[in-house]
Amino acid sequence: MNENSQPPISLSNFLYPRYPYRGHFTPEYLLFNANLQEFSQRVGYISSLQTSGKIAPEEAYEQVETLWEQLKQAKKELNIGQIQS
Repeated sequence: MNENSQPPISLSNFLYPRYPYRGHFTPEYLLFNANLQEFSQRVGYISSLQTSGKIAPEEAYEQVETLWEQLKQAKKELNIGQIQS
């Protein structure tokens, strides 16, 4: 490999990119960030499938709504954004 070439991108990294967490670190925030990245990625896939006519708008809506409820549940379980007493 010469100095100008880039290392090969794995299919997994291409399909499922992950970005480093930047912010106040707590294990809960890090886990929620991973959940949020997965939510974003899946919504992008659903949107692409609906736009290309592979799934109906109603099905896309239902899938996104389910993902949203899962993300809200994860936030609640991790106590993100709740006032600590």
